[in-house]
Amino acid sequence: MGQPAAFVLCLEHGGYEASLEPRKVYRAVADSEAEAHGLIRVIDESGEDYLFPAHLFVRIQVPEQAEKAFSAVG
Repeated sequence: MGQPAAFVLCLEHGGYEASLEPRKVYRAVADSEAEAHGLIRVIDESGEDYLFPAHLFVRIQVPEQAEKAFSAVG
């Protein structure tokens, strides 16, 4: 299986009001090239991933049961 899921908490929308909600948890996708440029790739509700400034987020750990809930389709 791939890398473990990574989750980030949005601290502020940083001008991306239509795309980001402060205090919302997003799934992050590993992207070392983006990270080298101060960016982070996150997946929104549409299931698409987008690049945003990394300083808008903080990485968090979620319990396994919560991780399953984030992955549920519904």
